[in-house]
Amino acid sequence: MPTSIDDLVAAVRELDPQGRSKRWTSLSYCVLDAVWSINADYSSVVDPLVRRIASELGDDAPVAPVDQMPSEDPAPLTALVATYPDESALLAVANRQRTSTTNGVTKAEAALSYARILIDHDVTTLADAEALTPGGDQFEAVDSALRTVPGEGSHGIRRGYFWMLVGDDNGVKPDRMVLRWLKRHGFEGGASDALSVIRTVAARLS
Repeated sequence: MPTSIDDLVAAVRELDPQGRSKRWTSLSYCVLDAVWSINADYSSVVDPLVRRIASELGDDAPVAPVDQMPSEDPAPLTALVATYPDESALLAVANRQRTSTTNGVTKAEAALSYARILIDHDVTTLADAEALTPGGDQFEAVDSALRTVPGEGSHGIRRGYFWMLVGDDNGVKPDRMVLRWLKRHGFEGGASDALSVIRTVAARLS
């Protein structure tokens, strides 16, 4: 039986969700996380991969408390593409996962495409990305360009998650884990419906 918003609000309240306490310190890590986290186990695949590449870039502390972020990006996108100038170079330290099992490109290629698009729009550091105003002309130009990278999906989950990693606390990532949790509580909709429901629940809890 479909659950009500009141039921979902109560279920989420029991989870006692907290605001983020730590973040990636570099825009490069946000790109890698956003691209690789789609259809991949986060703890065994994504997190170790991002940390491994951070170490290759000379950064052994790629995560910091939100109130202790470094003043400068330790691994700007220019450093990422200089160290891994092509797909094969990044594949050597990453993995061969693809954005889709049907004609998908490698996630390495997608990540480098993300990086180059951002660089082309003069967004190379975490501070640059944080400075973009959602709805503003530059944000819309960057967002539209990122949409063209294979693996976007029909609901823009990867792109929305990327902006969340950058610092958007109003974003939602309705991935398979979230959809499974909602289904256990009687929700039968897809990703777009989940976006609306989660935002409604968040507004009620806030």
